[in-house]
Amino acid sequence: MTRVNLEGIHSFCALSNARQIPLLGLGVYLIEPGKATEDAVLWALQAGYRHIDTAAIYRNEVSVGNAIRKSGIPRDQIFVTTKLFDKDQGYESALAACELSLEKLGLDYIDLYLIHSPRPGPERRTESWNALQKLVSQGKVKSIGVSNYGVHHLKELLGSNPTIRPVINQIEVHPWLTRQELVSFCEAQHIAIEAYSPLSRGHKLEDPMLDKIAAKYSKSPAQILIRWSLQKGYIVLPKSANKERIEQNADVFDFDIADGDMNLLDSFNEDYVSGWDPTVAP
Repeated sequence: MTRVNLEGIHSFCALSNARQIPLLGLGVYLIEPGKATEDAVLWALQAGYRHIDTAAIYRNEVSVGNAIRKSGIPRDQIFVTTKLFDKDQGYESALAACELSLEKLGLDYIDLYLIHSPRPGPERRTESWNALQKLVSQGKVKSIGVSNYGVHHLKELLGSNPTIRPVINQIEVHPWLTRQELVSFCEAQHIAIEAYSPLSRGHKLEDPMLDKIAAKYSKSPAQILIRWSLQKGYIVLPKSANKERIEQNADVFDFDIADGDMNLLDSFNEDYVSGWDPTVAP
């Protein structure tokens, strides 16, 4: 098993374009815009997080931007991701959607801009990717990638010989949904895996075997799941609006899950999707 060198909450990995991304990020999906999002982002930044993941469809980009400014942390020390949603896919519409996200965030650039899903179909996926490449050339976006892409979607994109290749595929992945074929394809293509819903939206946190492993390491089940993703080499995005949980989710750099227990966690796989699954879209 490949061992990953993790050096605390400020651990980074290099993307295929040589830019660095913090391995641990805060996801803000389903956190209400306004005080709830601002508090969550500020708590995360105070706890040492330097990576915030939002999306246009989350409706909380304004609040994320407000929190970043209130934090007093220099902009270049915070990695910000947002996403192009389905209704805005297409060339001109994608350019306009990014401009709107920049305006809402109150930022001069976005660190990572993702196509949120492949569902609008081949033509609009291609147009959107061309728009994202344009945004990089304009300096409005530093890195570009995709989310919820299956192997066939990635082959379609890579087969078009784009000037800029995707640096990330953000997908739901956890021990009950290991997606080995998709993960292996991404790794072979030097596309980093970013794990959303790494806690299975809480659906599996009471699994008795997970609880047994957590007890062995004197950690919570959530901490075991986050550490599993990190040791896999994934960028991991636990979501919480609770200050204590945000802090606890970052307390995962003082232990190492043994190979045998990593293999046991891998064996949990049952292709369990806790949310949507656009990876199977045409």
